[in-house]
Amino acid sequence: MPTARRPRPDPSPRQASMALTLEEYAEHLEKRPDLAWPAPPEVQPAKARPCLVELPEVRVVTWSVYGTLLAISGGELYLQHPQKFIMELALDKTLQEFKMWKAMTRKPGHPAAQLHLMYNNALNELQFHAGGNERHPEVDAARIWESIVKKLLSNEYVFDTAFYGSLDDYARKIAYFFHASLQGTACYAHAAETLQELHRRLARRGGCQGLLADGQCFTAVQLHRALLRQGLKTGWDALIPPGFRVLSWEVRARKPSERLFREMLRRLRERGYEPREVLHVGSHLLHDVAPARKLGMRTALFAGDKASLHANGELLRQPQSRPDVLLTELRQVLEVVA
Repeated sequence: MPTARRPRPDPSPRQASMALTLEEYAEHLEKRPDLAWPAPPEVQPAKARPCLVELPEVRVVTWSVYGTLLAISGGELYLQHPQKFIMELALDKTLQEFKMWKAMTRKPGHPAAQLHLMYNNALNELQFHAGGNERHPEVDAARIWESIVKKLLSNEYVFDTAFYGSLDDYARKIAYFFHASLQGTACYAHAAETLQELHRRLARRGGCQGLLADGQCFTAVQLHRALLRQGLKTGWDALIPPGFRVLSWEVRARKPSERLFREMLRRLRERGYEPREVLHVGSHLLHDVAPARKLGMRTALFAGDKASLHANGELLRQPQSRPDVLLTELRQVLEVVA
């Protein structure tokens, strides 16, 4: 491993170019035999029947990620795991990986418990300042780790900027490692082949795909790596253009906030797409279907996983939360965008 050195606030262009990107870092971790990640969850199909109808006007399909394309332990991405043991196990792996214990104040108890306290304090501070006028504010996970690292730096902590990059880059890589240690993930069946075929069909209509999801700075990378493990062949930026990846960490709001949906529609309008030409696919009636319908989008409920599905008969019958189609497998979307 390269010799550790003190971070520089503004690394030189040469130094910055040498540091791994987040995608490269994720690939680097996959090649390490010493790392063991949580197993992805076993998917339990929900009791549902598909309801499919062809939507010839659709030119854009936007996807939620966790619970729709990516199966994840617990059904959603956690900033704070409800089980303390699992949380501190992931924190312990993180402090060992990034050698944080050397700069932590020596206190009774396990270092992971101390890091847990630092994590909670940073998260609470960010949540306190995240509100504003937004009813559903989002916290950037990388800022949690940036806050922790800044405290460690005052106690002679060092990290390799040539390998990890700037403090901001470093915080993002820690966030990726921590969350990969916290919750197991894997693509749902046929995700890669479905996205690739859908890409071809939408391209013939002059359309595209996008991500419209609760997610963090590492979410697109996490999804891409999982799709590659399923045999993805299409280039990632062609499959889902970076400009059409609207995630909650970036817009500082979580679903059911309309901010995410309005931002996506703004970007799509700039390219000539109207809301009625957009199909949004998600697994939550109130967080995905309802706001998308309100803004004029077409909607599909993914009911392929009991852990992530949020729906009931009463909501399915209400006009404001009734989806246009109901999918029990991802590849069924190809019958909708035929």
